[in-house]
Amino acid sequence: MSHAAIPTVDLPNHGVVYGRLALSNGKKLPLEVLRSNAGYYLGTMTENGPFTRESEEYFRKEEQARHALANGQWTQKEYL
Repeated sequence: MSHAAIPTVDLPNHGVVYGRLALSNGKKLPLEVLRSNAGYYLGTMTENGPFTRESEEYFRKEEQARHALANGQWTQKEYL
């Protein structure tokens, strides 16, 4: 697995990781653990709801998704 999201150096958001697919579509949105019928995944949200699914993987448990995000143990999707 490769962690291909882009970490920011902007303050005061130091350490926030932004979604690569969201950035390529004009939105600077932080990665979050989100849920769908398929399971938990890493993605981004706007005020209107989910915007991108950034992880190839779906995780069965929220804790697994949070661990993957925190440790970079997930695979970046290349396309929407």
